[in-house]
Amino acid sequence: MKRAVAGVTGLSLILVTVNVILVEWRGGQMIQAAEPALALSLLVLLAPQVRRGRQIFVLIGIALTIALAFQGSDWLAVSRAGLEKAAFICAFFCALASLRSVAESAPSIQNAGRFLAMQPPGRRYIALTFGGQMFALVLNYGAIALLGALATASMRMEQDPRIRKIRARRMLLAIQRGFTSTLPWSPLSFAVAITTALVPGTSWATVVMPGLVTAFLMAGTGWALDTIFKPRVTPQGGPREKPDGSWLLLSPLLVLLVLIMGSSVGLFLLTGIRVVGLVLLVVPVVAVAWTLLQTRHAAQDGGRGFRARIASYMMTDLPGVKEEVVLLMMAGYIGTVGSALLTPVMTAGGMDLSTVPAPMIFIACVYIVPLAGQLGMNPILAVTLLVPLIPSAEVLGVSPTAVVVAVTAGWALTAATSPFTATTLLIGSFARVSARHVGLVWNRWYFIVTSILLSVWVVIFGLL
Repeated sequence: MKRAVAGVTGLSLILVTVNVILVEWRGGQMIQAAEPALALSLLVLLAPQVRRGRQIFVLIGIALTIALAFQGSDWLAVSRAGLEKAAFICAFFCALASLRSVAESAPSIQNAGRFLAMQPPGRRYIALTFGGQMFALVLNYGAIALLGALATASMRMEQDPRIRKIRARRMLLAIQRGFTSTLPWSPLSFAVAITTALVPGTSWATVVMPGLVTAFLMAGTGWALDTIFKPRVTPQGGPREKPDGSWLLLSPLLVLLVLIMGSSVGLFLLTGIRVVGLVLLVVPVVAVAWTLLQTRHAAQDGGRGFRARIASYMMTDLPGVKEEVVLLMMAGYIGTVGSALLTPVMTAGGMDLSTVPAPMIFIACVYIVPLAGQLGMNPILAVTLLVPLIPSAEVLGVSPTAVVVAVTAGWALTAATSPFTATTLLIGSFARVSARHVGLVWNRWYFIVTSILLSVWVVIFGLL
């Protein structure tokens, strides 16, 4: 029975993903009409399978839909828009999961991560920050899990417990900050995918360059703080073990990056379809091709063949992420419906954000999203709730890209500080401290300094 349920779950997730890809590739009206229905059917299927904490999000979504209907709004149109957003989030997550599933079993990826974790103290932080960015493009949150595990293993070789504790903190923070600094610019990040979908007139192509500046400020601040406040301790024992191999071990990551981004940009120039939508197709195709390469000789060697790996992905990997899928889908839905509920309330209360200067709105985005994260709001929920309330770029007299840059900066800071995000939870589990300690103690000064720098940056960019 469990296997049958897993099979139906995996097939349903694939069906939603394929439908969203067809919609992005300008499928017909029937394809578009099926998108919200498939998303709703998937939620009905998954809700009984997840734990109570996730089911509460489903109940909140139902309650908000009922409230919207009683408010007199066009609740059907809003609900349909919310389900379409939920379907896109599900498809994006499943597409990324396909690549992560292949990468996690690749020896080349393991070797590259081990090489970074074994770097000497003088360049370990910058190596893990840079490596964390590259791994994040392939593994998403799996980058923290892989590099964190390898870093923890390398720390066990340190005999001095004081130095081991210091190394743990510095290495894990480098990994986390490297990952979070990809969020404002990577075409594979939810921050870019969701925010560009919410702000008309924007795309990955318009966001990538200012997003890279945001990433540089975040990564550079982390490195500077680590260098300035690095504890001065004298290691005991013999010489440290040197890392095996060279920087060429990172070449598979670079090849994947060039392949995914190059294919996406090339298809964008040919088709005009937004890059984030193209990623939905390119990433699974790359994952399938990589699986074929990995399993070429598997059948002769007694290993898993291609069909077995695909079956494992559908029957095990996809059903295994149902908790995350429900949470992310409902975050997108609740944010959409909640924003529709708040807009008339704000209007009735005389709150007119169009009178607020654009620089103040940009700075507010940098801080409000992390604050919402401290209250337990997923960044997807916070952003889908916040962005529709912001006046249009035309009203503010700024470029639409400036709004995305401000929002994604706040999203990235949330990932580094909120005790409810996967990044802080994973880092805390490796360091054996609470996620709140990681976000509010370890990253306290990082947040203070970086948020000030990013506030200045988003204002300057908005005024350009």
